Amino acid sequence: MHWTDVTAQALAHKGKKHIISTGITPSGEFHIGHLREILTGDMISRAARNAGLEVDFIFIVDDADPLRKVYPFLHDDYSQFIGHQIGSIPAPDENGKPDFEKFSKDGLSYADYFLSPFLEALRKIGVVPRIIKNLHSYQSGAFDEVAKIACDKAEDIREIIERVSTRELAEDWFPWSPLDSKGSLEGVKVTGYEYPLVHWKDSHGVEGSSDITKGEGKLPWRIDWPAKWSWIGVTCEAFGKDHGAAGGSYATGREICQLFGHSPPQPLTYEWISLKGQGAMSSSTGNTIGPIEALELVPPEILRLLIAQSKPNKAIEFDTGMSLVNLADEYERLLSRNFDEELAVEDLSRRRKVQIEDSIGALKMSIVSPESSLESSNISFRHLCLLAQTKTSDDMVWSSLGYCETDKPPSTLVDRLNKMKLWINSKHLPEEMRISIIDNPEIEMFTDFGQEEVKVLKLLIDELKTCEWNKEDIGNVIPNSAKSIDLSPRIAYFVAYKSLMGRPRGPRLAPILAEMEREKIIKILEQCLTVINSQG
Repeated sequence: MHWTDVTAQALAHKGKKHIISTGITPSGEFHIGHLREILTGDMISRAARNAGLEVDFIFIVDDADPLRKVYPFLHDDYSQFIGHQIGSIPAPDENGKPDFEKFSKDGLSYADYFLSPFLEALRKIGVVPRIIKNLHSYQSGAFDEVAKIACDKAEDIREIIERVSTRELAEDWFPWSPLDSKGSLEGVKVTGYEYPLVHWKDSHGVEGSSDITKGEGKLPWRIDWPAKWSWIGVTCEAFGKDHGAAGGSYATGREICQLFGHSPPQPLTYEWISLKGQGAMSSSTGNTIGPIEALELVPPEILRLLIAQSKPNKAIEFDTGMSLVNLADEYERLLSRNFDEELAVEDLSRRRKVQIEDSIGALKMSIVSPESSLESSNISFRHLCLLAQTKTSDDMVWSSLGYCETDKPPSTLVDRLNKMKLWINSKHLPEEMRISIIDNPEIEMFTDFGQEEVKVLKLLIDELKTCEWNKEDIGNVIPNSAKSIDLSPRIAYFVAYKSLMGRPRGPRLAPILAEMEREKIIKILEQCLTVINSQG
């Protein structure tokens, strides 16, 4: 079974109705790494529904969390808001400064500023969870009951955290963090507790009381998390490996939530998605690729496949270059496979059957909507990239693919071509995929040409004039232009790439030339020969 079906099966043993939860703190721009959490939850929800379970899939926005520091993308003006809840401070303007006017006029908070584009990206990839905002939940009294239990059982919770995490809490620690006189959660000392009030003294010397029922503060993270499980009724949650580590917040949370009268949810720990060669993605450091940015380059199914094809405990390395190319082509290969035939093979090994079933599950979870049809375009990402760079118009691309006025390409393919053109014109196109045929060769291109290279160039021109103009024949002509005079085929490829692209190597040449006009290629090569001869 696919990993989502395994989790769904485990949930089925625990009951018919389930609340599957994910949650993120919108402290900066969301990135592809964040998709792993919410897509993992979405895919488990889909598998559970397929198994006949009733599922409520929720996304908790942790906007009651404080601003930890002035991140590199923020102006120093945000220093006044360190420790303030990100759902209650202004969003940044185009210069990274707090936009007080928009905050007072439209109520656009710091958290909403980063959340809104992420929710839009989620809609495009078929993820529409029920949104629960943590700050509103505190202020509306949703945490009232569990917060009272936490404060009443402060010593029990202290014992759990210290024992499980093996770290000692401060002597004045208390399971409620009040807001101080300026609205910050930092530097506040609890001086007493009489429900519903937590009394405090802040770093400015001001004394006051925090009303739990009005959300004038929040529970610390290790208590906040199991508290949410309890009042919402969460039965399954995916979370990062940091929370799942020994002594981590899940280990303490599973005991604390039982104090609240709730069983801990079914856990699913996932590994990070990292940028190839750059490490784990991080909103605070700017080491990210955003989902909106990625969705401009590829169809949403490709991003879903990124998560669906890897078990959660497997780390993923990603970039918007060759990783994207390979992922997109893998999606097309999955679409074109006949899984019924593959499963019907006699003496099919168990290992092979598991691989096939994993592929079927990954493909199903990649589809944006469960009702969507599975249709392959039979056009690889690589080939579409080639056509988009070698054809001078969309009509020429469609003609090359066999479409015409009476048989137009499907809208999905038109969308793929439009995204492909954006990708080609962006910084993300891998150099090995870039096609740049030189129209006007210059002598500097041929400084490393000797007599052998010139002979090969002449033979290459002659043979290209008469061969069948397809990638197979062109692919034979190039090496034969050297082998016919007992030279290494490497010389022929060197000559062809230098003459046509001005570099010693590049993407596969024969498929590129086959999509271009023979006359244009011959003309360029003859110009190269003229330039070489002009220098004696």
